[in-house]
Amino acid sequence: MKKRWITGCLLLSLLAGVLPGCGREENTASSETETAETTEIQEENQEESQPESQDVTVRVGALKGPTSMGLVFLMDQQEESYEFTMVTAADELLTQMVQGELDVALIPANTAAVLYQKTEGEIAAVDINTLGVLYVVTGDETIDSMEKLAGKTVYLTGKGTTPDYALQYLLNAYGVNDVTLEYKSEAAEVAAVLQNDPQAIGVLPQPFATVACAQNENLKITMDLTQVWDEKQDEGESRLVTGVTVMTRDFLEEYPDQAEQFIKDHEESAAQINEDPDTGAALVAEAGIVEKEAIAKQAIPYCNITCITGEEMKTALEGYLETLYELNPESTGGAMPGEDFYFE
Repeated sequence: MKKRWITGCLLLSLLAGVLPGCGREENTASSETETAETTEIQEENQEESQPESQDVTVRVGALKGPTSMGLVFLMDQQEESYEFTMVTAADELLTQMVQGELDVALIPANTAAVLYQKTEGEIAAVDINTLGVLYVVTGDETIDSMEKLAGKTVYLTGKGTTPDYALQYLLNAYGVNDVTLEYKSEAAEVAAVLQNDPQAIGVLPQPFATVACAQNENLKITMDLTQVWDEKQDEGESRLVTGVTVMTRDFLEEYPDQAEQFIKDHEESAAQINEDPDTGAALVAEAGIVEKEAIAKQAIPYCNITCITGEEMKTALEGYLETLYELNPESTGGAMPGEDFYFE
């Protein structure tokens, strides 16, 4: 288009030089023609420079559980600009992110770090959506501190998972070394052990902790591991983080307005479920995240649903990932994420 404009101007200049004896009417006509053509070209240039209106459908994936509970009010609005997918395994979301089928994913914090390594930095964390959801559940109400676990057997889900790393860190931090960790493949198996033996000790995430206590009145939540974690941190250090929200870098760069709008909408939805757990519980059950509304209502206050962004997110998440990395570098993909992992 620029070349076309220059060519037009040169042509008009040449014509003006070839016809110096033309009368005033011809010169005026030539001037008007030039002005009209120049105006037309400028208008075309302006139209080309104006960005087209972008109607973008933001593709959001989340795990069923506390990490997706903070989305239910947004999901209920049925906004055409969003397309939600919920799955039961984090690996499914990782595959969809790598294949370009999702723009946004709500996944475990260490999984986000692994995904960052696998994609060579092509994703970024935009918020923390859930803090700690791990609780000690037992019928022995004297088990109310980490020191009380000394000499005991603790049942928890899979070796090398978030509950495992968190519990190992806390046992080391409190100097408790003589604890036997008995691993089960899933939270339901831990709950079954506690059901059969209320004096047994288990570490369960929400909403499984609430379900276990609802099914057996002898069981109680005796420790909130998020609080236990915080007690060992100086102000401004790491937090016990369960879930983070990540976006692809392509999406962040190509659709910055839509990215910012999602973060805002997510923050409002997370605030709503904490402020109105009754409605939130109904929406959680309707979405199939928790089967029973009554259980969802009991669990919501313990799920630490949040939306932490910016520098506060970076400090909390980076500190948490450093803790995991020191325990096992593979837990964060073999290395710590770079500074570009933390979107501000």
